[in-house]
Amino acid sequence: MDSTEILGLLKFGERINLECKKAESKLPNSVWETYSSFANTDGGVILFGIEEHLKETDYNKRFSFVSIHNPEQRLKDFWNTVNSEKVSSNILVDANAGICEVRGAMIMWIQVPQADYRQKPIYINGNPMKGSFKRNHEGDYHCTEEEVKAMLRDANDSGNDGSLLTGYTMNDIDLNSLRSYRIEFEHRNPEHIWNGNDDEAFLKNMGGYAVDRATQKGWLTTAGLLMFGKGLSVRERFDNIRMDYIDESNLVPGSRWSDRLTYDGMWENNLYNFVRQITPKLSAGIKRPFKLEGMIRVDDTPIHKAIREAVVNMVIHSDYLITGVLKVVKTDSGFMFSNPGNLKLPVQMIYEGGHSVARNPRIQTMFRMIGLGDNIGSGFPAILNAWGKEQWRKPDLSQNEELHQVELKLWMVSLMPPECTEYLYHLFGAAYKHLDKDSQIILGTAYLEEGVTNARMQSILELHSIEIGHILASLVDKNMLIADKKGRWTSYRINTDYDMKPEQLQFSDIPLDMIELKNETDRQIYEYICINGFITVHQVLDITKITTQQGASVALNRLISADLIIKKRRGRQFIYCRK
Repeated sequence: MDSTEILGLLKFGERINLECKKAESKLPNSVWETYSSFANTDGGVILFGIEEHLKETDYNKRFSFVSIHNPEQRLKDFWNTVNSEKVSSNILVDANAGICEVRGAMIMWIQVPQADYRQKPIYINGNPMKGSFKRNHEGDYHCTEEEVKAMLRDANDSGNDGSLLTGYTMNDIDLNSLRSYRIEFEHRNPEHIWNGNDDEAFLKNMGGYAVDRATQKGWLTTAGLLMFGKGLSVRERFDNIRMDYIDESNLVPGSRWSDRLTYDGMWENNLYNFVRQITPKLSAGIKRPFKLEGMIRVDDTPIHKAIREAVVNMVIHSDYLITGVLKVVKTDSGFMFSNPGNLKLPVQMIYEGGHSVARNPRIQTMFRMIGLGDNIGSGFPAILNAWGKEQWRKPDLSQNEELHQVELKLWMVSLMPPECTEYLYHLFGAAYKHLDKDSQIILGTAYLEEGVTNARMQSILELHSIEIGHILASLVDKNMLIADKKGRWTSYRINTDYDMKPEQLQFSDIPLDMIELKNETDRQIYEYICINGFITVHQVLDITKITTQQGASVALNRLISADLIIKKRRGRQFIYCRK
């Protein structure tokens, strides 16, 4: 990292992934707690030689720069300790640490990546139960015993669903559920040798039943009971887990839902029944184009497949050993899938695809054998592709570390629907019209999703968090967004009380010298500068029909020659301002 990157991180980065420590003469002991917390959460940057004043809102006063003494020795001390028994594992490489000068002070920086799930928990002082930390909006916190156990379970690639459930036998299986599954299995795999097995042998081959080699007694596994168990048996053994489906679409006045599937004694509460009952409910109302393959009608679409993929992903990635709800909500604008547990892989890796780490691989196999779900990491990209073809908002996958809950939102609305643009233009006037494309998308997301975060916009715009932070800060400065700060975490919402300035009401109120510009492109550029204070080459490409940087430079040079604007350097880029 260099001084520009560090200053950008301090001004526009996310506080939850940043920790500043004064550390003038020695490394503070708390650095190892932060190392553990970043590694066990989403990663982050530790800066030594900078003191942060959390209650100070003015950026220029929020940080004090104090040189660390003998920085080369401090860096050596860090490497010696991180490679010692102080920490359970060193997940850093040489490029993750360094020294640089920032505003006359010598600063040491450490970039801590998120640890691989097989390495977690990263802990200190030789005790995972007492030395494991995680990160939240308040800072570093001690992991609970349940959190540590969950990370230890997830480090095992054999999964969580193979445990023998002593005392649970074939008598706890709902035969109707198993019979229905076997019909589907045989239809998909007509020549499979397992079709001739009895139920017990079939379940054994599927990983739903196993024999304890010590006692030679056979019991259901976690996968077997959850998939095909009688509702009473499932609720008895897993009373910490519930399944719930709510349809909030097409509501009539005074009603909370139009349909619901929950624990009401009307169905056997196992995963197979839950998935089979809610999938057609979710797909109801989605258009099915008429298509023939030979003489057979095919009315399945990428959207139908994506919905099934989302349902199965929720089920196979749930942590059934903690308290939570498998919850599916259908609304007029899309779907929400929620399950207990945390993501085993970083969100970015899941969006990229090619990675598959199911928490419940036996349940995953059971669904895959009847054509539901995939085990090569292409499931989530299939959802992204289906939604992208429809030009709907990019799916939002997130997790709440404190609630231990993963949530996937599938929006069936476009990135910037006309009613959204109309509302924002009505609220902000010409100031909205002349924002760059990324700023408009951020405002649109905040409006449609009733709030926005830096992390959410990274998934939509595919920009670095610092770039997103810069845009968010600019929109806050323009009073278009309101920042809601909660410790080290910030979310943003639309300023519905925005006070439109007179010059923003219509084009003719822009300064008169602009009227003299005969070139429409020049008028657009100059109007943008008048409203926003400056423009960049990238923003010129966003707001005009110019398609190349060379063309943008030509237009900007015309305005410079007309003595209307000037070119200034800001950091690594140039900006253009009114003279």
